Amino acid sequence: MLLTRLCALLAKVCLMLAVAGLVAIIAAVAYQVFGRYVLNDTPTWAEALAMVLVLYVTMLGAAVGVRDAGHIGMESLLILVPEAVRLKLEIVIHALVAVFGALMAWNGATLAESVWGYNIPTLGIPEGLNHVPVTAAGALIVLFSVEHIIALVKGDEVIPAWH
Repeated sequence: MLLTRLCALLAKVCLMLAVAGLVAIIAAVAYQVFGRYVLNDTPTWAEALAMVLVLYVTMLGAAVGVRDAGHIGMESLLILVPEAVRLKLEIVIHALVAVFGALMAWNGATLAESVWGYNIPTLGIPEGLNHVPVTAAGALIVLFSVEHIIALVKGDEVIPAWH
């Protein structure tokens, strides 16, 4: 199905970006430590960059966690109910996660827009960039939740992106 292929591709891209972000965080922090203790000249931008990157890595990882069912779930309780009830409960759970994602996207966009005119002093980039990953992750969570709901209705299973 086209939606499944699209979601799998998006999830893989998010994972690759998250890994690249982790590498960049390590490099920025290492450079900050090197500058502080070896050069005796702490680079002020390194900490701010690491903080921004943490937001991107976390939000991308959260979105992929929703798609790949890597989040905390209540499977132990769901196995105790009959199959017909379990399917309905799983659909409700994914619908609630989609609502949460939509709220994340909406409020993240609102917050990003409200602070876009301010700059992060040490980086010279708009403060709103801190809230873009919340918006993107929220939209991805909605998309991935819809994918799960469709798969449940069709009797299919969503294969994790890292397989």
